[in-house]
Amino acid sequence: MQSRNLTANIPYLKRSDEVKFVIGNREDYLWSKEQIEFFRLHNKVGTILMSPVSSKISLPDLAQWILEDKLPVRFQVQLHKIIWPEVARGV
Repeated sequence: MQSRNLTANIPYLKRSDEVKFVIGNREDYLWSKEQIEFFRLHNKVGTILMSPVSSKISLPDLAQWILEDKLPVRFQVQLHKIIWPEVARGV
């Protein structure tokens, strides 16, 4: 995960920015939680989003983890995957 992120840009984040973490499993969640805390992202950006990878993690599981840890994030679903199922892709 770390190799796909450019942490050198974090000092440039502003309150008007958003950071999104896409969560596929518990490991992703724990890594994201660690990044939020380590970089104090809740003090840098206006919004932190967590979105589950559809078909990899259940919505209730991710929501429960966020609530249990009282993370300062907004839970976000991929509406296009709910509105247009896999067979109707191309939208």
